[in-house]
Amino acid sequence: MIKTAILTISDKGYSKEREDLTGPSIAKILPEDSYTVEYFKIIPDEKDIIIKELKHLCDDVKINLILTNGGTGFSKRDITPEATLEVVEKLTPGFNEVMRAESLKITPHAMLSRAVSGIRKSSIIINLPGSPKGAVENLQAILSAIPHGVKILTGEASECAKLRE
Repeated sequence: MIKTAILTISDKGYSKEREDLTGPSIAKILPEDSYTVEYFKIIPDEKDIIIKELKHLCDDVKINLILTNGGTGFSKRDITPEATLEVVEKLTPGFNEVMRAESLKITPHAMLSRAVSGIRKSSIIINLPGSPKGAVENLQAILSAIPHGVKILTGEASECAKLRE
């Protein structure tokens, strides 16, 4: 099972001015036979808090997959990518390239996403949009590759790709 955390980053969600619909929407599409959501939290758009939370999930809780949502746009308070970049040790740009490419088929606004993803220790961190629709569409675009990435990070699989017949 892939130990998963969903981290909603939203000032309004944190202050309970808005119900978080995105986090539950993400959890709903994760296949129950492969993923277990072990951690769910809503935090404000504060860089230090985001960094602290991401480090805690990677270093202490040892979560395999951290899915953030929110804070990836152009607003002055949108700082999730910057916080993520301060935490990760390696970037995984393929996730973001695929998400943006697939999203561009739906809306030209997809090019405005500043989402990033990367690895810290044995954890993959992926930034998703804050809207339920956008987060689900983006995650669906990359979901099939995540299990193999986690297996490589945890030593359960080799990095060598086998040819498909």
